Amino acid sequence: MRRADRLFQIIQILRRARLPVTAARLAGELEVSTRTVYRDIADLVGQRVPIEGEAGLGYVLSADYDMPPLMFSAEELEAVFLGVELVRRLPDATLAHNASDVLAKIAAAIPARLNAYLNQSAVALKPGETGDDKPDTRLIRAAIRANNKLRLQYCAASGDITDRIVWPLVLGYDERHCLLIAWCETRGDFRHFRADRICGVTPLNEKIDIDRTQLRRRWESWRVDNYARQDRRAQQD
Repeated sequence: MRRADRLFQIIQILRRARLPVTAARLAGELEVSTRTVYRDIADLVGQRVPIEGEAGLGYVLSADYDMPPLMFSAEELEAVFLGVELVRRLPDATLAHNASDVLAKIAAAIPARLNAYLNQSAVALKPGETGDDKPDTRLIRAAIRANNKLRLQYCAASGDITDRIVWPLVLGYDERHCLLIAWCETRGDFRHFRADRICGVTPLNEKIDIDRTQLRRRWESWRVDNYARQDRRAQQD
């Protein structure tokens, strides 16, 4: 790795880290000695890159540091390509379109010589069915971001349709289903709604009483308790 590339990569590692990063960890990822890392850190600080910390404790990059965007590496483009392919397979029409738009924007912005890493990528997914029946989640995701309530018309497995007021928290995915995790005012409890069974969505101009962080903590606690109850029932059976 060229020294200029290594200095850039150090900044990238520090930017994505939430906690101080030790020289040993940097050296391991960059495949160089810790002495080289110490020298590179000193050079970056000398170039007025706001890195704080010291040997033995780790280094952090100032949160207000703004580095202009630089060109993707081949490995990064392959990661983007694979990520887009994974998202395209999710049971969510909106995200599939968004992922394709992202790839098109990147392809238009990079030099022609790098497009081969997208068009003839060295990585690929096993062919599989994606299906055409994918729900549109735009209204749900907008409500989650705004922390607003939703009115749902939900079709149960029995075919019965119920009207619910919910506090949407997050959309969860696996290869077959998209689930809306939400607090249901009608049931007074958390519920998981299959997005393909939601037959109507009405955004409400009404804020959820608590912020998303608190709501998520409540759901995580509910999930732990729910799994514990299921385990107890399984042991009794």
